[in-house]
Amino acid sequence: MEKKLFGTDGVRGVANIEPMTTEMAMHLGRAAAYVFKNGGSRRHRLVIGKDTRLSGYMIENALVAGICSMGVDVLLVGPLPTPGIAFITSSMRADAGVVISASHNPYQDNGIKFFSSDGFKLPDELELRIEDLILNNRLDELRPIADDVGKAYRIDDAIGRYVVFLKNSFPRDLDLQGLRIVLDCAHGAGYKVAPAVLAELGAEVIPLGVKPNGMNINDGCGSLHPEVMAEKVREYRADLGIALDGDADRVIFVDENGEEVDGDHIMAICGTELLKAGKLKKKTVVATVMSNMGLDIAMQKAGGKVVRTAVGDRYVVEEMRKSGYNLGGEQSGHMIFLDHNSTGDGILSALQVLAIIQRSGKRLSELARVMTSLPQVLVNVRVRKKVDLAEIAPIKKAIDEVETELGDKGRVLIRYSGTEPLLRVMIEGEKQDHISLQADNLASLVREHIGA
Repeated sequence: MEKKLFGTDGVRGVANIEPMTTEMAMHLGRAAAYVFKNGGSRRHRLVIGKDTRLSGYMIENALVAGICSMGVDVLLVGPLPTPGIAFITSSMRADAGVVISASHNPYQDNGIKFFSSDGFKLPDELELRIEDLILNNRLDELRPIADDVGKAYRIDDAIGRYVVFLKNSFPRDLDLQGLRIVLDCAHGAGYKVAPAVLAELGAEVIPLGVKPNGMNINDGCGSLHPEVMAEKVREYRADLGIALDGDADRVIFVDENGEEVDGDHIMAICGTELLKAGKLKKKTVVATVMSNMGLDIAMQKAGGKVVRTAVGDRYVVEEMRKSGYNLGGEQSGHMIFLDHNSTGDGILSALQVLAIIQRSGKRLSELARVMTSLPQVLVNVRVRKKVDLAEIAPIKKAIDEVETELGDKGRVLIRYSGTEPLLRVMIEGEKQDHISLQADNLASLVREHIGA
């Protein structure tokens, strides 16, 4: 069955417009509460956390109303990184967790995604079940009354709990003394947690993006705009820069020269180090089809390998759990260290890289040389509808011609975004100018036929 509400990362859209309305949030709360009630006479509890978007207030209240109306209690943690909400959900033995966030999207967007009691994102079957309950009005007659209605509680020490958890993921015999770090929190959910963790471990922190006002999340800052922290790294002669996105589940670095170190390089650094220590399970890193072929080459050279999945950190995690791997991620900076947490965690990922820096005594620029990226170009095309490109003869013909020309020295990947009306055209090859021209030509054809 095809999902109608959920995308690759929950339900997402412009806040106060379908499907991200307060009415839908209440329906989602009711359906989730029903699904996660697992029998017995005890009180059931769902955790709700959010990022710093203005619309988070109205969506949070609607969710609380929906959940409580089904006889389930709510634990409110306020603004907290997505992985922090996963941690609190598992730590407090709650029945599920709810995150109100549109991650790296602009402030006018928002989203709702769920974690199960173990802190992992929901499988497709559960999301389809929630959709069925909503779209077919199956809960209209279920209305607890009197003392069977749920309550809402605020968890005031959620940030402190998460800070301790993050610090415990860092080796006990190391600290961050002597490191000057530029930290860009994107005016998002990590604005309190991230500076506290790095400072408490001994780093000198130069904070950026730590004054959210509800409308400046991801606005010219954070992991989408690493050039901002790169400039500050050079200005302050810092050792490196760390940038999070709006819900702090992804991280992008710049080295001491202000050069970007993306998720692929982070996977290469951490993967090869874990391999040397005998701690990389099955000598395998899990990446998506968007990761650069340079990652495969780096891991092969070190004696490991790369397994690829569809785009989306949920699919990376599913493959990791199914096959018993412990490191995976995306080029965009979603990194999953399953030995530590159940989902992508930007701050935790940063700590793993910082531990390698401190233990090796090497600069980030030196560590990043473990991988050389093949030239790659990505062009996003806004579309009015998502159709099978194989059915559009001129586009299919052009793609086939590029693939034939590249042979085994490059690749073409064309896919629709799971969260936005975009088609992503990605090409890798030996010559940057040539693949840029090829990508632009394909993008022009797409605009001509299905462009918005």
